[in-house]
Amino acid sequence: MSVVLAVALVAGCSTGGGAKGKSVKLAYVAWDSEIASTNVAKYVLESKLGYKVEMLQVDAGPMWAGIADGSADAMVAAWLPGTHASYLEKYKSSVEDLGANLKGTKTGLAVPAYMKIDSIEDLKKADVSASLNNQIIGIEPGAGIMMSTEKAVADYGLSGYKLVESSSAAMAQELQKAYKEQKPIVVTGWTPHWMFAKMELKYLADPKGVYGGEEEIHTLARKGLKEDQPNAYKFLDQFEWTPDDMAKVMVAIQEGKSPEDAAKEWADANADKVNAWIKGIE
Repeated sequence: MSVVLAVALVAGCSTGGGAKGKSVKLAYVAWDSEIASTNVAKYVLESKLGYKVEMLQVDAGPMWAGIADGSADAMVAAWLPGTHASYLEKYKSSVEDLGANLKGTKTGLAVPAYMKIDSIEDLKKADVSASLNNQIIGIEPGAGIMMSTEKAVADYGLSGYKLVESSSAAMAQELQKAYKEQKPIVVTGWTPHWMFAKMELKYLADPKGVYGGEEEIHTLARKGLKEDQPNAYKFLDQFEWTPDDMAKVMVAIQEGKSPEDAAKEWADANADKVNAWIKGIE
């Protein structure tokens, strides 16, 4: 789905605050981590609680805006406190933060372990920048990690570098290609992500703290969801899992399973966790 079409869906085809029947709209960004978590949430809402779930793929800004204006019901994709800090500041009075659904995430610049550099400072070396064609391979413009990387380029004096805008999938493809050929590359990275399970990578040290420390992924809901859809709200409030859980779903998708099948397979194999998410729901 194109971003324009997805934004139009969020803005114009929603039930807003007056959700009808047992239906929920989940907004998400097309990052491997959020594809995994949103599909798992969708599967449980539909198979265990009888909801009809519509997934709305958008960029980070429209995702937050959709929750804030009530045109989407919830998301399980808010990276806090750092990556989405600007969106939280803008929309915090218009959304409800249900807390962390996954702890222990990290963002930064990542390189293959075979590269002989260890810090973002090393990117300033002439031989290193030349080997990288003065490029940092990024993802979608507007993503929190892209804004952090723009700051890193400024703070570390990397003015000769171009931050290449692409997508999560395109970035991973470029990384895989370079890794297979043992070529140098630097990408905007985050964990959990299947690429860390599939390749030996390392984060470049960030002595200036541009990317912050460990983060959490939070669940956010629109105002009024608790009253309109109390069962969906309770599930979303109780939804939490681990980076290892998420990695299993991401790797299954990367190896060829559809996101729907990977989510179902994981949920069916982890009934204890699913039951904890729906505990107390009649």
